[in-house]
Amino acid sequence: MTMSHTIMDSPVGPLTLVAAGGALTGLYMDRQRYRPSEETFGDRDDEPFAGAIRQLEEYFAGERTDFDLDLAPRGTPFQRTVWAALREIPYGETVSYGELAGLIGRPGSARAVGAANGRNPIGIIVPCHRVVGSTGDLTGYGGGLDRKRHLLDFERRAAVMSG
Repeated sequence: MTMSHTIMDSPVGPLTLVAAGGALTGLYMDRQRYRPSEETFGDRDDEPFAGAIRQLEEYFAGERTDFDLDLAPRGTPFQRTVWAALREIPYGETVSYGELAGLIGRPGSARAVGAANGRNPIGIIVPCHRVVGSTGDLTGYGGGLDRKRHLLDFERRAAVMSG
């Protein structure tokens, strides 16, 4: 399947969006842990990403709380289960790794959930930033803790302002 990518500016720095067959397979920040090499992103082609860019711009403007995009993250069945559960965390809220493990029916697998969370290939849209430590502390984030803090603070402010 032919891959393509584009790059957009955002309040958390440049975002690289990657797609294959019309579905988004990646959204990566610069200097992100586990970011694939640029060679795997395919040719630059902005056209297939118009909808994703519009929705991300609406998100960063505080006008969108969830995304309606065709996603095709590549990972193990367990990782895909964790990533699907991330999409169920309400905007502006957080859950712990242990709570997320319970939500997928795997209590006691908080470490495995954390590892899958860290490998999420579609940041922001699949909101891995909404997972925190058991005490509510911010713990690892592939894009960096400053970005995680920014996204969580932004969502909390936007959620208060909207309702």
